[in-house]
Amino acid sequence: MKDILLITPPFTQLNTPYPATAYIKGFLNTKNISAFQMDLGIEVIVELFSKKGLIEIFNSSNFKLPSSNSQRIFALKNEYLKTIDPVIAFLQGKNPTLARQICQDNFLPEASRFDQLDDMEWAFGSMGIQDKAKHFATLYLEDLSDFIKECVDENFGFSRYAERLGRSANSFDEMYNELQKNLTYIDKIAIKILEEKVNNIQPKLVLISVPFPGNLYSAFRCSQFIKQHFPEIKISMGGGFPNTELRDLKDERVFEFFDFITLDDGELPVELLYKAVCHTERSRSATFTDNLEFKRTFLLENNKVVYKNNTTKLDYKQAQVGTPDYSDLYLDNYISVIEIANPMHSLWSDGRWNKLTMAHGCYWGKCTFCDISLDYIKLYEPVAAKLLVDRMEELIAQTGENGFHFVDEAAPPALMKEVALEILKRNLAVTWWTNIRFEKSFTKDLCILLSASGCIAVSGGLEVASDRLLELIKKGVTVEQVAQVTSNFTEAGVMVHAYLMYGYPTQTVQETIDSLEMVRQLFEIGILQSGFWHQFAMTAHSPVGMFPEEFGVIPQQNEITFANNDIVFKDKTGINHDKFSFGLKKSLFNFMHSIGFEFPLQDWFDFKIPRTTINSEYIYNSLQKEIEFSIKPSARIVWIGGKPISETFSKSKKGTSWQMQKLTFHDKKQSVEIILEDEKAIWLTLILEQIAVANDKKMTFSDLKINYENQFQDFELFWYSKPINTIRDIGLLVL
Repeated sequence: MKDILLITPPFTQLNTPYPATAYIKGFLNTKNISAFQMDLGIEVIVELFSKKGLIEIFNSSNFKLPSSNSQRIFALKNEYLKTIDPVIAFLQGKNPTLARQICQDNFLPEASRFDQLDDMEWAFGSMGIQDKAKHFATLYLEDLSDFIKECVDENFGFSRYAERLGRSANSFDEMYNELQKNLTYIDKIAIKILEEKVNNIQPKLVLISVPFPGNLYSAFRCSQFIKQHFPEIKISMGGGFPNTELRDLKDERVFEFFDFITLDDGELPVELLYKAVCHTERSRSATFTDNLEFKRTFLLENNKVVYKNNTTKLDYKQAQVGTPDYSDLYLDNYISVIEIANPMHSLWSDGRWNKLTMAHGCYWGKCTFCDISLDYIKLYEPVAAKLLVDRMEELIAQTGENGFHFVDEAAPPALMKEVALEILKRNLAVTWWTNIRFEKSFTKDLCILLSASGCIAVSGGLEVASDRLLELIKKGVTVEQVAQVTSNFTEAGVMVHAYLMYGYPTQTVQETIDSLEMVRQLFEIGILQSGFWHQFAMTAHSPVGMFPEEFGVIPQQNEITFANNDIVFKDKTGINHDKFSFGLKKSLFNFMHSIGFEFPLQDWFDFKIPRTTINSEYIYNSLQKEIEFSIKPSARIVWIGGKPISETFSKSKKGTSWQMQKLTFHDKKQSVEIILEDEKAIWLTLILEQIAVANDKKMTFSDLKINYENQFQDFELFWYSKPINTIRDIGLLVL
């Protein structure tokens, strides 16, 4: 029995838990509040995609077979029943030897999703057998998903359910009407699991996290069931969807399903709800909310929707919210899939990642397409590096996983540096990736440091790849700068994904084509490994949404009684940006697999486009420009290599001899040697020991220069000499 039940409704990710409930449970632990969490989505998936689940689907007499593809799958049902449990176990990491059989042509039944393999065999050259098998198994599951959508439940999707009902739903009417219908096939599975959990946990308060529109319908179905069968339980909704979409909520019918809806950071609102529900004798009465404290909470009073923010208590600082707690979740049930044969792109769907945040909000907070007026963006608060790495170690001990995805809006470079240094200082073996801005702070040396600490990938917004539009967006970067940063990361062995955008207000057709050419060159040179094109969406809380006249767009707004985020608009240019979608995405798919660079851009479109105005070697030439070699006096000097082995020898010339030292450095890939005068070798060895990453001593470039010149002359000549350049390549970093 627990006071609180935390639920993530179907569906989010297959490979790892969405972290919202783990964050809240971690906070509740600091308050000694008992809670249990469940990811209803993965529990439904595991039950649905099992031999028992498929038997029930195939034996149902309630569906027709409208296509040749569904007919083929049904005809092969015995093959699916034979293979489904072993395949799921393989994707859960429990049956790795099955990979070899999956990669044979005669094990998995194949339907329409496998048709693409005829043109994709070239893409598997760089994939190991495990990844290749995961890709085939993913296609196998997608075939079954197509069958379910076509014959059983049209709303089904692996990472979303009935998403159309939650997208731009200014009115609650469509959702409300859908909720009056009989339960769908997926609903029945979810409700059966939920009922068992509620009976076991017997919570007083249920918190349902709704991160995306694709979770909204299931959230209402869960709350509807609880209201009907456990009316004494109070229910609250929180998460990304209400934070962005429900800030103008007016429809009273929503509160037939939920007692509360909280906005923004959930810790304090949840704590106050807990006190109201679990420690107030009047909590079952209709007026129990009178004279109670609430933080950013919608509720119903006198049959009217009211917003209460009547507490004087301040939100908790990031240092006070505790470490995310993934207990209760069935971590062994998550399924790693590979949808595209691209190692960077697969990070979102392959592998179990512990999710953390380096900083609350965005340190930049200026992009005009972003929700910079909302707290989750505008309130910037970094977490201390030592505390972050403490939390990493706690999660490794708790989950047994050492992979981390920092889910920041944009991780701050300075904090990334400190986290990397702390990881190296503790000699931890971790793997991590995060989202960034492509800013000039990411120097070659910083990228090397991040890679050494276990950073394998970064994602960031290149957006429109046009300097004019990047300035209009207030992105704070140029295409040339992005190219240099992505080059630095790639040379350090860190993969790079770019978020790409088209259809931004005032964007011309020429700028769209030129943007595609920039992207083509970035992939061709090899400094971008993955990307995704998004069509610009005007949101209510972004500068474009709040001041549309400044950006040349005309909003087409309906009356808002339910959700308000995406705004339909007309661009004064009159350009139909929709028509570019297929060509942009098709070309990108090919670029991500390192083909199609030689094709004229016109070949990707079935309508006439203008020729690009971008020089075919623009990106290459931008990378050849001289880089500023001056080093700031305050720059920190760090050594991430090992202790050198010294060998003293004598050197003579014209009857004069002097002592020399050969210093041999061994790193994980190679050994290098440098030769210095004995005194300088002794000095350098001592300095490297002092500035080693394992030590707390900090030495700036200015400190290093003064230290050197206390014994020798001409520091600059020494610093830029061949021996120092040699060890700079293996771990002497300027940060």
